[in-house]
Amino acid sequence: MGAYKIYRVLPDHEVRAVGPFVFLDYVPPILHAPDEPRKVPDGKGAHPHRGIATLTYVLNGEADHFDSNGHHARVFSGGAQWMKAGNGIIHNEAMNPDTHTGDRLTHGFQFWVNLPARNKAEEPDYRPVQAAEMPIVELEDNAGWLKVVAGDYNGKISPIPAYSEQFIYHLQLQPGKSFSLNTKEGLEYAAFLPVAGVSINDTRYNERELLIFETTEGTIEIQNPSDTIVTAIVFGGAPYTEPIVAQGPFVMNTQAEIAAAYNDFFNGKYGAIQYEQEAIH
Repeated sequence: MGAYKIYRVLPDHEVRAVGPFVFLDYVPPILHAPDEPRKVPDGKGAHPHRGIATLTYVLNGEADHFDSNGHHARVFSGGAQWMKAGNGIIHNEAMNPDTHTGDRLTHGFQFWVNLPARNKAEEPDYRPVQAAEMPIVELEDNAGWLKVVAGDYNGKISPIPAYSEQFIYHLQLQPGKSFSLNTKEGLEYAAFLPVAGVSINDTRYNERELLIFETTEGTIEIQNPSDTIVTAIVFGGAPYTEPIVAQGPFVMNTQAEIAAAYNDFFNGKYGAIQYEQEAIH
């Protein structure tokens, strides 16, 4: 997509959803030149959503967000943009190097969270979450850390809203260290590995692999046998039990609702973005 190579992680040919997550795109690291022009949202990339919440997690860079509900904010490295599309919204995002730190990398993920049917009809909402607002748990034995991007871990709760049980953990492990995650029966768990060399349950994996785990109670053992720091994204939650009908940027419960989503968009019911606003930092 433009200068970005985007990997569609979820759905794939084997799994349609993990917990409430029906979509995951991964944008690998890109190093930008110091004189590269800044990307400014100007309407060309604007698009609608309905029936979901989008969660853009910015590992490196600066995400600039506009939407037709009047929101505009910038989120910097380590933060996230959360937007509930609800009954319909148009948004536009741009990724740039981080002006706060001078880091020239851009790197991140975007999740789509499928909303329960009762929440699909609600008004849109938006929340920018900066890195300092996300809880970080220091692991025992100086093994590394776990950031609670969504959900909770041992009483540490992410400020990102949730409408069903869900979690996204960003794990960083030091060389030679390991971390055990105890799973709950009935919840769905997956792990995405941005880098090679991570071992899970004594099996070593390559970069950009997606792993799906059993829903029985047990332990996920994540190990770093390498001599460099590694990362992993562990996510999932309670299974989505209502019907799923997805088409284009809309995720609803029936085909009739998909048709209504398109009709309302083409009839201008999602509003329009006003680009002259000042950013909320």
